[in-house]
Amino acid sequence: MRLRIYKRKVVALLLALGAAACALALWGGGGGGSAVEAAGGEEEAAAAGGPASSSSSSLSAASSSSSSGSPGGRPSNASWSPAGAWSPSENETLRLRSLVYRLNFDQPVRQEALWTAAGAAAAGEAALAVVVQVHERPEHLRLLLASLRRAPGAEKVLLVLSHDVWSAELNALAAAVDFCAVLQVFFPFSRQLYPAEFPGSDPRDCPRDLGRAAALRRGCLNARYPDAFGHYREAAFAQTKHHWWWKLHFVWERVRALRRRPPALVLFLEEDHYLAPDFYAALQALWALRRRDCPDCQLLSLGSYAAVRGGFGARADKAELKPWKSTEHNMGMAFGRDAYEELLACADAFCTYDDYNWDWTLQHLTVRCLPRFWKVLVPEVPRVFHTGDCGMHHRQACRPAAQAAKIDALLEANRRHLFPAAMSLAKRHALAPVSPHVKNGGWGDIRDHELCKSYRRLQ
Repeated sequence: MRLRIYKRKVVALLLALGAAACALALWGGGGGGSAVEAAGGEEEAAAAGGPASSSSSSLSAASSSSSSGSPGGRPSNASWSPAGAWSPSENETLRLRSLVYRLNFDQPVRQEALWTAAGAAAAGEAALAVVVQVHERPEHLRLLLASLRRAPGAEKVLLVLSHDVWSAELNALAAAVDFCAVLQVFFPFSRQLYPAEFPGSDPRDCPRDLGRAAALRRGCLNARYPDAFGHYREAAFAQTKHHWWWKLHFVWERVRALRRRPPALVLFLEEDHYLAPDFYAALQALWALRRRDCPDCQLLSLGSYAAVRGGFGARADKAELKPWKSTEHNMGMAFGRDAYEELLACADAFCTYDDYNWDWTLQHLTVRCLPRFWKVLVPEVPRVFHTGDCGMHHRQACRPAAQAAKIDALLEANRRHLFPAAMSLAKRHALAPVSPHVKNGGWGDIRDHELCKSYRRLQ
């Protein structure tokens, strides 16, 4: 009975959102100009210290969380405010929701002519979209965009910035991109848009560490649905997996610029990633290697968490074939529609697996649902780097500029080895499926399951 009630609540939420989207479509008459003007109005209000500025600047940063906590690997919620640190007015929240839905519908692409021209000029190259999941760390995003700007070939990509926070500062960074086509989309179920109700933190929800028996006595909303470790959901952690899965569907199914010119590859990044100047050339070389030597390799991965030691030397044009591991190959992942459609067939498994990490959930799918485990081609010299071990899973303060300077020094010292004309396969590792070594929990609430499964239908 409780399951049916929860499903009805989620369906009601989705119906309300669908009605809002239809109303916005009728209101806008299908034009893109009004959406841009609306966005500009919000930016002006923010610049003047109005509501948009106050709501974005007072958000509680997920990167401030502690890394200590439960057996399931999640930080304790002692350092978290249950509903986030902001409490925008109801009118402001509704205005932000309307703006987000309108922009997602209108999809104004800046510099779209660059993307269109690249399709005619790039004979033999894989059409590429670069999709960045953006939270609320402008310093990281500024560095990522600077690294993209300096990369030859960047003018040929469609850059999609997928936000889960409306922020004047982040929007200004996006507006300053003038070297490639750029589209901003917004995750429509964020904590910012639902600050005091699901998918945000409903005050009627069970506290994370409340025991199940006590929760049932209290009668909090999700009392029957703790995770595998006996903890109740934390919206701040659940949001990242929701955003990743929604973004995957939206990019492949609903971005009109990508439907007009379907990409061969989509490169998935996050705001704290940093690109080598030859990332585009290296990715194209890996794609050619895949077609030539490993047509059943589903993924390419440009990143690595391992420290890069020594000179690039003879390694810069070499790649390795490995089984995909979430702890090694989740940074700078690139794949085509064939891999996406395999994931789509595993939507229920993705949405019900009790792990709040999208990458560990993918690891589970490679051994439990996908028709075959993933094989990945990885360059011996990474082309995507991390601008600091900080954020949701780490205690230390973020110093992205210092980390970027170290990466730049490494790249400058090896500049002559970059931009390989081709990649060759140097090593084939033992190929066998890799099971996740632990389940982290944080995803036991059936409201999360049902909302997650709804994204494709909602699109």
